[in-house]
Parts: sequence; structure tokens; C-alpha cells
Amino acid sequence: MTLLRRIPVPGTGPEDVVTDNDGTLYTGLDDGSILAVDVETASVRPVAHTGGRPLGLHRLPDGRLLVCDAQRGLLRMDPGSGHMETLLTEVRGERLTFCSNAATAADGTTYVSDSSRRFGLDHWKGDLLEHSGTGRLVRLSPGEEPEVVLDGLQFANGVTLAADGSFVAVAESGGYRVRRVHLTGPRAGQADTLIGDLPGFPDNLSTGPDGLIWIAMAAPRDPLLDQLHRSHPVLRQALWRVPQRLQPDARPTAWALAVDAEGRIVHDMQRNDLHYRMVTSACASGGRLYLGSLVENALLEIDLPR
Repeated sequence: MTLLRRIPVPGTGPEDVVTDNDGTLYTGLDDGSILAVDVETASVRPVAHTGGRPLGLHRLPDGRLLVCDAQRGLLRMDPGSGHMETLLTEVRGERLTFCSNAATAADGTTYVSDSSRRFGLDHWKGDLLEHSGTGRLVRLSPGEEPEVVLDGLQFANGVTLAADGSFVAVAESGGYRVRRVHLTGPRAGQADTLIGDLPGFPDNLSTGPDGLIWIAMAAPRDPLLDQLHRSHPVLRQALWRVPQRLQPDARPTAWALAVDAEGRIVHDMQRNDLHYRMVTSACASGGRLYLGSLVENALLEIDLPR
């Protein structure tokens, strides 16, 4: 992993990063702002404000952006005007507690992850510690009511489509795996694991121009947390309520994996000396990989392996 540059942003937590056709990057900060970043000059300008906390972003064919706001639900934004509209706040009368990431298929169907039914963004670590599996993947088809496609997920997170549209993938951060639902072929509607037993916590997903699926790895696995997941639920529920300084914490590392459509690892890129932690997004564009973080105040531009 070769660091090309660090791109500062005027705030904290560029959690996801996406790019459009002209190379402009978009990201959202913890103050609710959506930023456009010029790749050539690294200049940054605000384009909108959600009034909440934007997380996952997804570029639509018409240039608008889907914005997963942890507090406001699934939004759609016009980067030109900054106009924002709400697309989804609840499923069958149950509010989206933690809208995390989304992707839209060629037919206009949108898939969105709701990380937890019990914990919002302010207490995201509680879901990983409690390990109660209340995350879900929701499908929003044009003209239809939203429906749950996968339920019982351990912190549902990143969402992306296969390059050929044959499946939708969702990261299960607390399960150390990426699940997928087949959308075409004889297994359409069936779910399986694209890649499992990952050595860290998978976060946002993206599909690169070459069809590889990039997995942002927020942190390596913690042996203490693995042991805790095998303990009694009462103990797990109690631990997340102790002072945060006593809870397991993520080790700092800059890390992203790329897998093919069969879940085989093609790239494993990790460095521990960049003073950058909790990588929550990885976006490949123009021979570069752009990394975002929930807690940092910059994006990283990485040279992709040839």
C-alpha cells in the first residue's frame, strides 16, 4: 500500500467516499455536511447539509446521490442544487434505527442496510459488544412497499451490487463476513456467504471499475471480543454499559481488501504506520484507492497495485 497523499477535510468523520464520472469525490462529515472534493487540486467545497449524520453514499446514474443518514433515513440529494428529499424512514411501520449504506440496481431497486434495531450511531459499539443480531437488509423497489430481504444480521453495514447485477452483497461487521443475495439465475432469492471468517471488521463495500468488490476493514479482530461473543448474553449486555475507556477498542490500521465475484481475495492492503484509523470506506477510481474513516479528518489517496 503506497500512500500518495492525505486530503484534509474541514471536519471529522468522512465515513464514506464515492466518485462521479469527472473524478469528483463526495463524502459526508459528522456535522451533517456533504462535501465535494476535487481530485486534481484536493480543494473541498460543501454541497449540502442533511441535518443529521450522513454515512453511506451511492451515486445514481443521473448524477444524484443516495445518502444514508443515521438519523434521518435514506435520502436522495442533487449535488448541483443541494436539494434533499427523503426516500425511506421506516419498514412496515418500524423506523430505520441506523441507516448505514445503500446501492441501487439497474432496474431502480435500492438495497439499504439498517445496522441495528437496538442501537443508533451514538452507541454503535454496543451492538458489536451485545452481538444480538438485529441488523437487516431492506429492498425498496420502484412503486412497491419496502421489504426485508435479510434479517438477523450482526451489524449490517456496507452494501454493493456485483458488476453484472447478479447479486447484492452486505457486510456483516459483527459476523466478520460479507453476505450476498442472488438476484439472477437458478439461485435467485437465495442467500449465502461471499466471504467469511475475515480477519477484521468489514465496513462499507464498493464495486470498482474492474468488478472487484472493495471491503473497508475498520480494524483487526479483537480476541477479547471474540471470547465475549461466546459468553452469556447477560454479560455481553452488561459490558457495553461500562465506561468506554474499559471497553475493547479498535487497533489503528489503514486496511482494505478486494475480492472477486467468487469471494477470492485479490488485494490485501494494510499499513499500520500511516497514523490513520478506522477505515470505513474504500473507493477505487482512476488507478487510485480512496479511503475514508469514521473518526479521522482526512481522506487517504492510495496507489492501486498494477
